[in-house]
Amino acid sequence: MSVLSKLSKLEEIEDLRTVWPHEAQDFTPWLAKEENIEILSDAIGIDISINETESSVGDFSLDVLASEVGTDKKIIIENQLEDTNHDHLGKLITYASGKSANIIIWLVKHAREEHKAAIEWLNNHTDDEIGFFLCEIKLYRIGNSDPAVKFEVVEKPNDWTKEIKKKNNINETQQQRYDYWVAFQNYAFQNKEFSRNFSRRSPSFDHWMNYSIGSSKYWISVGQLHSRNEITVEFSINKDKELFRSLFANKESIEKECELNFEWKELPEKKSSRIITKCNVDFKDKTQWNNQFEWTMNAMLKIKKVFKKYI
Repeated sequence: MSVLSKLSKLEEIEDLRTVWPHEAQDFTPWLAKEENIEILSDAIGIDISINETESSVGDFSLDVLASEVGTDKKIIIENQLEDTNHDHLGKLITYASGKSANIIIWLVKHAREEHKAAIEWLNNHTDDEIGFFLCEIKLYRIGNSDPAVKFEVVEKPNDWTKEIKKKNNINETQQQRYDYWVAFQNYAFQNKEFSRNFSRRSPSFDHWMNYSIGSSKYWISVGQLHSRNEITVEFSINKDKELFRSLFANKESIEKECELNFEWKELPEKKSSRIITKCNVDFKDKTQWNNQFEWTMNAMLKIKKVFKKYI
């Protein structure tokens, strides 16, 4: 029998409540699980760490209060298993204000045109520190298979518009960082192995970029230090000194398997711990960028593969 004759039809499940009957009791707890918030993180390109569900805002309750891994930018998520409406848009603004949020995410069954326009307007009239995402929740199945979820981003911050607003406020070094991150990602995500292991992130003017590796407790951070002509790739650990110590106990094996030397920084006075490898480079010589990108990619892949064996 031909393989093609076995192909099934992908069907959309229109009624989200057949899977999640209640927003607060079913969808929000489901979303807050690490493996599920990771799906949303990949869709919007931001690593999300859950802080609290049903978080109080005056007399109201915000569905999810979260933060961006590595930056602690505040994220709020409002869920709606129906079409968008004015009531939820008002709540979104209220919660954003009450929590001083940097990233605002509205998850809905269907986004009406007037609310798409409202989110677009908000993105065009706020500064670079604020971003609004409007995402539709989609459910699919093949035959009698279990449902599969997908978050489709229908409105997001207009990076180009916001960068134009910032151009008068950035210095030469910040612009160099941004250009380098754009070039790195354009190069790296042509590699199939790299693109299978990491999700593309929005480039910024910061000297670091964070990449999720499946947990909000740890991630890989890449840095460009122009003052020292160094690229750094590090395994960052958030609020877990025991994890750092267990890895440090296997320092010799980890470094041998990675074929890299690391600086091991527990940083007992801080929340995070860092395990860092470095490479000396010349950022100004663009003919060497591809070689730098190759080193960075290889270090990231080795760290992800090896470190997760010891966790």
